[in-house]
Amino acid sequence: MADDETPPSKPPCNREDALAVLRRLRDAGHVAYFAGGCVRDLLLGREPKDWDVATDAPPGRVRELFSNTQAVGQAFGVILVRHRRSQVEVATFRTDGSYTDGRRPDAVRFATAEEDARRRDFTINGLFLDPVEDRVIDYVGGREDLAAGSVRAIGDPDRRFEEDHLRLLRAVRFAARLAFVIEPATAAAIRRHAPLLVRISPERIAEELRHMFGPPTRAGAWVLLWELALVDPIFRHLGSAEGAELDPARSVFLAVDPATTIPFGLALAAAAVCFRMKPPNGPKDVRALLDRGEVQRIVRALRQGLKISNDEAEQVRAVLEGIRPLLGEESPGVAAMKRFLAGPHAREARMLLDALAKVGQHVGHLAELRPKLEELSRGDVAPPPLITGDDLTAAALEPGPVFKRVLDSVYDAQLEGRVTTREEAMELAMRVAKQ
Repeated sequence: MADDETPPSKPPCNREDALAVLRRLRDAGHVAYFAGGCVRDLLLGREPKDWDVATDAPPGRVRELFSNTQAVGQAFGVILVRHRRSQVEVATFRTDGSYTDGRRPDAVRFATAEEDARRRDFTINGLFLDPVEDRVIDYVGGREDLAAGSVRAIGDPDRRFEEDHLRLLRAVRFAARLAFVIEPATAAAIRRHAPLLVRISPERIAEELRHMFGPPTRAGAWVLLWELALVDPIFRHLGSAEGAELDPARSVFLAVDPATTIPFGLALAAAAVCFRMKPPNGPKDVRALLDRGEVQRIVRALRQGLKISNDEAEQVRAVLEGIRPLLGEESPGVAAMKRFLAGPHAREARMLLDALAKVGQHVGHLAELRPKLEELSRGDVAPPPLITGDDLTAAALEPGPVFKRVLDSVYDAQLEGRVTTREEAMELAMRVAKQ
């Protein structure tokens, strides 16, 4: 496994279970420490999500010592040990050979704890903890960087990023999440190697963005992605950001309720709007991005560039298309507002509308719209339709495209209170059908 990387299917493990596994290794005569992210978080006073073990015991020996194991990366020395209700990741100390795919070493050699620490990504992730003697083992200056609030590559930063290009994003994730700065030489190396990100699978990039873009710390991540020239390779399918700079005052992404955890689809929608409106050539009015064809292009580009899920793609589409009827030259009617509020992603779309107002988009229009939406949201915005297609068929109307036009017109009238009974609805339907 990569440094501090949790297998997607690996459930959390608790400290006591991991400690029991570690003690078993030590009782069998092996060196064993807690390693990586759990040590970093513990020293920062944070509750670790996982407790990983590093040892000098080879993978085969680990499997001899424990009856319930799974080889998730035996070639890299990684075994999952099932103990009680936990799955503990046990990795053999190793040093890595060359990396030809920009992601994983071609081969590894089992090694010492110090060699293992020096092949890792950042000093703050290169720490070990001996929980028996309550002693931190630091071969790379990680404790000093933790105290300084610094993300620093271990050894030569150029080499670290040439080995594993995903580290370019991991540096940003750690810096944003911990409110750390990226050490200048490490930051300079990220800028130099930013174009290498295109070699990483879209799925892995998307996974890093999910960690970055949801939490309130996303603002720091977004700023760093721009400062370190990573936005262009990430969103290259949306166009090119070459020569553009982040303008915080116009950044829709930064304006989305910064204190709130948000869904990934909303974050992507805001990021796409920012990217497509980037100065100096982007449109000044967000409405230029919201016609159906343009939204479809945005969603298609995000699917191509990040391989996002169907649900995430639908959320991006619904958020962007959902706000379009509310930004027209004329104020939307009651029916349009109720249809908007009834949408499955209305909450996210409203957050995007608030963000647009914060960056100067349609400020007066949205200020007038906000209390209307608030008032309507307290009532029933999606009552059952008074009539259906079966009613139209029973009235001897021929099924076809006219059905949608009739049903939409009648439902709008129902939402606006112009019809309140089935009889009134059918009378209107017949009039509309004849038009």
